[in-house]
Amino acid sequence: MIETTSQNTVAKTSRGLSIVGTRITLYDVMDYLKADWPPKLIQQWLNLTDQQIAEVMDYITKNRTEVEAEYQLVLQQAEEIRQYWEDRNRERFAQIASLPPKPGQEKIHAKLQALKAKLRQHDNGSERS
Repeated sequence: MIETTSQNTVAKTSRGLSIVGTRITLYDVMDYLKADWPPKLIQQWLNLTDQQIAEVMDYITKNRTEVEAEYQLVLQQAEEIRQYWEDRNRERFAQIASLPPKPGQEKIHAKLQALKAKLRQHDNGSERS
């Protein structure tokens, strides 16, 4: 069972567990925590008050199992959505990529292609290392 904080900083909304008065979800905070950001930096980045970050961190600590389970579900759903749109747009992106450059953009197109080739060469070199 998920606890609520004494100040009701965290609430269940249509977006999931959210920080009251913001559009920030606990899943946003979890992304930064998983990337090893310290709470003070997360607070600054998300423009949270001292009280909000303290209560959010307390909430996550007290409800770790439930929050982590919901977070994993959100990550899975996001990956499924990303994969759907990638599959759906694959042919269109290939079609767009095969179009010739617009008139007047030939030089910039050639420069872009040269940079892409250089990046591919660099990436292939690092894979062998």
